[in-house]
Amino acid sequence: MNAGPPAEPPVCPPDRIDQRFVDVDEVRLAYRVLGPPGAPPLVLLHALGEAASDWDVVVPALARSRRVYALDLRGHGRSDWPGDYSLELMRGDVLRFLGATGLGAVDLIGHSMGGIVAYLLAQHRPERVRRLVLEDVPLPRPRETVTPTRPDGVLTFDWEMVLSVRKQIDTPDPQWLDRLGRITADTLVLAGGPRSHVPQDGVAELARRIPGGRLVTIPVGHLIHDAAPEAFTETVAKFLAS
Repeated sequence: MNAGPPAEPPVCPPDRIDQRFVDVDEVRLAYRVLGPPGAPPLVLLHALGEAASDWDVVVPALARSRRVYALDLRGHGRSDWPGDYSLELMRGDVLRFLGATGLGAVDLIGHSMGGIVAYLLAQHRPERVRRLVLEDVPLPRPRETVTPTRPDGVLTFDWEMVLSVRKQIDTPDPQWLDRLGRITADTLVLAGGPRSHVPQDGVAELARRIPGGRLVTIPVGHLIHDAAPEAFTETVAKFLAS
């Protein structure tokens, strides 16, 4: 348990991503840090089955003007795999992470599942999010349920977490949709275009339902930041600076 917000000692060169850990209640979260200490904080939330390292291709560019924090959400990567999973629990972990690391209001980017966690946080505690970027995030409406097949080999995430979270994404709480109007952060919604498996009409509706939300399409598919890192960072940096 943390006694209070820890100081951030300069334990690595400014151009190298630093791996750290923090305890939030009963869960230890792993996170990666890069960028000038004291710069505006930017928090990155990865997709289902990914980890903080998934952002490495864009973190150096984003960290030129931001202190970037990329988390492993519970059940993923080096964070704890506690066996208890929901998107609301992940939202609570992120909120407690902000408190444990002494961060106030932050800019927040979420990809796919991480985008759901991001907008749940932004609608639950709007004062904690200044700017919000949602990368190819599905609209919270029921969809056809498909039972996922466990990949072979050793996994870098808890398969029980996948089953729990997929149920929520397939049959979301109706309040998630209703409460999008509570988001006060300036919001950029990035769409992957026709090559994405996420229904793009839903991504567009997500942008419309968030007050002042704006939609930009980068037509490279679901993995925008990986497939087009320069276009992603240029678009996001311009938005964050606006």
